[in-house]
Amino acid sequence: MIAIEDLVKDFGSFRAVDHVSFDVQPGEVVGFLGPNGAGKSTTLRVLTCYHPATSGRVRVHGLDVLRSSLEVRAGLGYLPENVPIWPDLRVEEYLRWRARLKGVPRRELEPRVAETMELAGVTEVRRKLVGHVSRGYRRRVGLADALIARPPLLILDEPTAGLDPNQRRKVRELVRALRGRHTILFSSHILSDVEDVCDRVVVIHRGKKRADGTLQSIAHELGVAELRIVVRTDDAGAGALVAGLPVQTSSLAPRADGFVELRASLLERDEQNRVVDVVSRRIRDAGFDFRELHVFEPSLEEIFYRLTLGADASLAPADKNASDEEAA
Repeated sequence: MIAIEDLVKDFGSFRAVDHVSFDVQPGEVVGFLGPNGAGKSTTLRVLTCYHPATSGRVRVHGLDVLRSSLEVRAGLGYLPENVPIWPDLRVEEYLRWRARLKGVPRRELEPRVAETMELAGVTEVRRKLVGHVSRGYRRRVGLADALIARPPLLILDEPTAGLDPNQRRKVRELVRALRGRHTILFSSHILSDVEDVCDRVVVIHRGKKRADGTLQSIAHELGVAELRIVVRTDDAGAGALVAGLPVQTSSLAPRADGFVELRASLLERDEQNRVVDVVSRRIRDAGFDFRELHVFEPSLEEIFYRLTLGADASLAPADKNASDEEAA
């Protein structure tokens, strides 16, 4: 559905997107993440034919976005970060106008507008001028606009920004309901929303792709998926529980209550269940009393930090200064 190969986008001497590649398969819901200024919105604007790429190849529905921009745009619904809407039309008038522009057949116009207003949660303000509704409702009107032509691809840039918790929940439920029927690229700073609705995530920082995969696979690649054991034994006994397994002990410490706490990074994500089974069997065979045995999976917030600010903090001072000059 989306194929981005070695995308570069320059604005004068500033490189906003630096050799980024990823794809999105039909029916997937993919989170697209990065700090402010990372290049997310620029990438989305190239995808939606607003900006031409400096170099690289971008295809949507198998079509080149530069050579076939009209056909590409006809098959996608785009909710930009700042929704450009006509303030002097009523909500239902605006959506009716947008539906006609997008080629919705006349006989389907009224039921389609009613259906889309219900999906986006704007039916109750349908008679109000778009310019008079709250920021949250304007955002949902923009979402209805993206949905009105039933496009196979939805590109949503900050779809829950400015919404109250109940409205955010409705948008998340809508995205989950659309899974499989639409391919969705979901960009947001609200990481809990991304974690709730997305099949996998792509993270970019300073214009470069930093990660692409499920939260579990990225956590394992970063070495932050961790086995935690709290058992009553000495250090040697606790260490023997993970001997020969694909883990790397990060800490081993006695506690005041007589237990020992062992933490170990999992080195192979496909081995997680086997490691837990083996350690559990060894604890049982040894007759140890234990309080804790589980694999800790980090939150998306922790993963995001490690890939962005955490990665910057790990740079040597000279490298970091060079990166800062690039981003300036």
